[in-house]
Amino acid sequence: MSVKHALSRGLELGRSVFKLGVLKSASRVAAKFRGERLWVGQPTRSVGPQTFLPARFRYFRMSVSGLAAQLQSGGFRRIIGAGSPRNRAAFWAFGLGLGLIEQQLDDDRRNAATCQEIQALFRKKKFQSPLKPFASGYKLEDYVIGNQIGKGCNAVVYEAAVPFTPLRGSSRCSLLELKQSRGENNSSALQRVPSTASYPLAVKMMWNIGAGSSSETILGAMSHELVPAGPRALWKEKVEVVLNGHFGQVTKRVSAHPNVIRVYRAFTADVPLLPGAEDEYPAALPARLSPAGMGNNRTLFLVMKNYPCTLRQYLGVCAPGHRPAAMMLLQLLEAVDHLCGQGVAHRDLKSDNVLLEFDSAGCPRLVISDFGCCLAQQGLKLPFSSSWVSRGGNACLMAPEVATAVPGPGVEIDYGKADAWAVGAVAYEIFGQPNPFYGPAGLESRSYQEGQLPRLPAGVPEHARLVVTLLLRRNPSKRPSARVAANILHLSLWGGKTLAGADPPTEGKMSDWLLHQSAVTLLKGCGPTGSSVEAELQRGFLANLDLEELRTAVSYLIYGRGLRQSSAA
Repeated sequence: MSVKHALSRGLELGRSVFKLGVLKSASRVAAKFRGERLWVGQPTRSVGPQTFLPARFRYFRMSVSGLAAQLQSGGFRRIIGAGSPRNRAAFWAFGLGLGLIEQQLDDDRRNAATCQEIQALFRKKKFQSPLKPFASGYKLEDYVIGNQIGKGCNAVVYEAAVPFTPLRGSSRCSLLELKQSRGENNSSALQRVPSTASYPLAVKMMWNIGAGSSSETILGAMSHELVPAGPRALWKEKVEVVLNGHFGQVTKRVSAHPNVIRVYRAFTADVPLLPGAEDEYPAALPARLSPAGMGNNRTLFLVMKNYPCTLRQYLGVCAPGHRPAAMMLLQLLEAVDHLCGQGVAHRDLKSDNVLLEFDSAGCPRLVISDFGCCLAQQGLKLPFSSSWVSRGGNACLMAPEVATAVPGPGVEIDYGKADAWAVGAVAYEIFGQPNPFYGPAGLESRSYQEGQLPRLPAGVPEHARLVVTLLLRRNPSKRPSARVAANILHLSLWGGKTLAGADPPTEGKMSDWLLHQSAVTLLKGCGPTGSSVEAELQRGFLANLDLEELRTAVSYLIYGRGLRQSSAA
């Protein structure tokens, strides 16, 4: 708490107590908060080391308790001595008020220390990859390529396998098996689906039309794809390449996260003639493979884990329940918060770029992929001096502050909350509604009004409704960050008893709940369900715990409760 805030609170509390007529002896009040006797006479000079700063600056180094005691003793001296009544009242009010908030400051320090200890405890446990580490795989010849499983505007993805990449154990199923189980209870049907681990990996082949054929040029032109790459993704001699005219690191790397794709290998190789290439993407092939080809002979290959389907494909055949849907939304917010915390903006979030698998209980695990349009080198702010500067990927899901930005000297686009806005739009798809920003009749992000947003289905939990409403606010300053939005969902999913009741939860109640959650989460991590989606989310929440962000989330929950009560009235 700042000194300015402390003074204002002190004056407010002191005036209130003064008006109530609680007129105790100033020396007794001061002794209560200081825990020591006060001298009524002239203050003695301290024998400690003196500063060389002017006296007018020494006030700012004084603790709140010490300032309260001085003001109280000064007011007492004016009560028994000379001085105007207004002067005596002002001194007494300030002193008593500041003394009252000293206990609150102590509570704040204790709660902040508790949050920091919990955060440090859960940050020690690193995310464990579902693939066992392997030392080979830096050549295309190391892989057995299967069928095509995906294609975008700048790459194609094939399933792949190698003998040295067994899975740690994962419940997976194909989209075909999901369609066959449609109409049954999703979780029970998925638990009966056998694991299809014949091709545990996926190889993404980038289309190289204008990047040349040298490895350095290719890595430089496609460096954004390496943002989620692991520390051993490249050969040691390829870790440093020439980028932007100077010799340095390839690009910023983000640490591993359960909801962010991981690139295990990245290498350049000659473009092969893979199954379906001549029919699916003939223009991207080199001239030696196709007469209509415009691509270069070499390109970049990325090796990742093979996921059963995309979020869009899954939602096309399955309708998740309200609690799993809220957990899916929470996973996207956790991934966006992880990226923002490391200075990366995805800028192309949509259900096609979110991959999906299932844990042992059948709960969907979401993973953000495709970092070709991400912003990583400049942080979360992009200088927008010219219209030639790319704003990002999908124009339909471009946040209002990005879509309405006008280029000019000194103009910057702040992407700090742009991905969180896109998550709010994708939430409609997760809860079974059409995305309001898609289609000819869809809203435009640059011009929509918040009152035009359609209502979510009646069965969607109130806290999830609140999060979606807050995320789609036009003004980014009134929009919560991904971390705060995730905290709201965490509190609603696992803090029901803490938030129950008409009164807001107290600091002590919240602290007790956090300690309880920490113990429960640690016990879950020791059992067979330690790799479940729910356990991962709870560990992520506790590893990113911050007292001020938690308070902000609680204030939003109180705000949402007030809105519901006013609408009901």
